[in-house]
Amino acid sequence: MAFVTFVTPYKPIICGIATYADFITRESLPGTWAVLSFNLDQYGVPLSNDQVSLTDPVCYCIPSRDDFSADSILKGMRHYDDEVLWFQHEFGIWQDDVRFVNMLRDLDHIKVVSPHSLHFQSGETIYGLRLREHSFLRLLLPQIDAITVFSEGVYQAVTRAFPEYREKVHVLRHGTHLYRKIARMSRLESKRRIHEFLIGESGLDQASKGKLRQEGVFLDPEAMLIGGTGFITRSKGIAPLFNACDVLHEMMPGRRIAAVYVGFLRQTDNKADSRYTAVLRARYRNAGHFFLETYLPGDLLPVMLRALDIHLYWPSDCTQSGIIAHSLGTGATIACRDMEGVGETVKMAGGLASPDFGRLIDGIKWLILDPGLRNEMSERAVRYAEEFSWRTQALKHFELAEQLCRSRFQRLAPKLPFSPVVMSPGKSPLSSRSRVSLHGIG
Repeated sequence: MAFVTFVTPYKPIICGIATYADFITRESLPGTWAVLSFNLDQYGVPLSNDQVSLTDPVCYCIPSRDDFSADSILKGMRHYDDEVLWFQHEFGIWQDDVRFVNMLRDLDHIKVVSPHSLHFQSGETIYGLRLREHSFLRLLLPQIDAITVFSEGVYQAVTRAFPEYREKVHVLRHGTHLYRKIARMSRLESKRRIHEFLIGESGLDQASKGKLRQEGVFLDPEAMLIGGTGFITRSKGIAPLFNACDVLHEMMPGRRIAAVYVGFLRQTDNKADSRYTAVLRARYRNAGHFFLETYLPGDLLPVMLRALDIHLYWPSDCTQSGIIAHSLGTGATIACRDMEGVGETVKMAGGLASPDFGRLIDGIKWLILDPGLRNEMSERAVRYAEEFSWRTQALKHFELAEQLCRSRFQRLAPKLPFSPVVMSPGKSPLSSRSRVSLHGIG
């Protein structure tokens, strides 16, 4: 069996790709994988309390995002037979494209790259890729054995741009969480649990806790909660959530509709996101709006997503989404922007996706009026999560690794010489079958 060494940010680093790598490895067989990650003191983002187990084969040997090389990779490797180096890529992590490709060129191993931030709806190129992505792939593809992409849209964009490398491009969809127990939990029960956490154990300020107690929006069986959760960043589209609820209030004045967002600022030194958070804090503390700044523990994140009657996601820039992967596994009713891989995923899972904000709000209105439709969408989401669970997607990583190992063996095997054919007198060579002598093959 192939041995896969993932080269990636990894816990306790707080970022989406570190979390992605954690979910893949925890569903992989012990003894078949290792991780090479970045020096924790030099990575430059907050660290979680989710420490690596002593049994996990993880080496934090890459000096930093500015200082990486083939030498740092080779020093951390365990050097197994049939070893595949599998890089999780995002431009903010590997910031120097040329240096990254040169590092790969200097590694004489099977190499796979999973780019997490490729687009297919950009106007910068005729293929839908952004200019930097196109330039990066032109350098990258000759140096690696395969890339994996998360959507059919990206696959079409890459293979149209680089048809000569079509065989190197593989669709391997983003893994999805599967919360069977939580998906069977009633909305009222999940709302009650989140209410108890927010007013009792969370880090919310006292004013927010008092507002939750007074308005009891999580405890009102008639209240319709539309919201989201996750890191607070400008690109996540948090303000459109509250704007949508304002419009829905006007469209349906007799219904109690509350906009809820629970999350926290991941990078406090990010000035743009800090200003955005301050605006949200000042603007959305009136009745019917709940902008709640606090951290949700891992066991309560899916409960929060289950508590939402509709999970609304309207990002300004996005390719994939870890929070959508969580949401699908809870059986959430998702309404999102039809953008890039997020829109493709939600549509495949039976959710509501539209490129037009007004049309999406119209669709949400009908979801509010039709609980049967919401339940049907919830069931489809769970079926999607079952098909693309993390366990299934982890297995597909190793299937591709095995395939690449076999291909390399066949490519590097010595050419098989032909033995001379002994002909009977009077017979034409065309009437005889050559015998292949298998030299050097065990």
